[in-house]
Amino acid sequence: MTVYVIAQLEFTDEARYRTYQAAATRLFMEKGIRVLAADEAPVVLEGDWSGDKVVVMAFDDDGSARAFLEGPEYRAISEDRRAGARSTAIMIKGF
Repeated sequence: MTVYVIAQLEFTDEARYRTYQAAATRLFMEKGIRVLAADEAPVVLEGDWSGDKVVVMAFDDDGSARAFLEGPEYRAISEDRRAGARSTAIMIKGF
């Protein structure tokens, strides 16, 4: 069952985040990760939200999502993401 990973980010060191972003773009393309949306100007329709970016990725199942996100290649580049942004990520099941 397809799962979606949704990440909300608030930049704290944009240069470090951009380093992560460049590496992540290459890795996502190399591994065939489907990035469905990445928006640095999301429109809040209801409630409060103060983030800078939202990213939505699709994976074939929760196992493949976890394998990628917890794998050594992604973990290595994630250091720059953690240094460059506060983030919240959730995984949800599709229909």
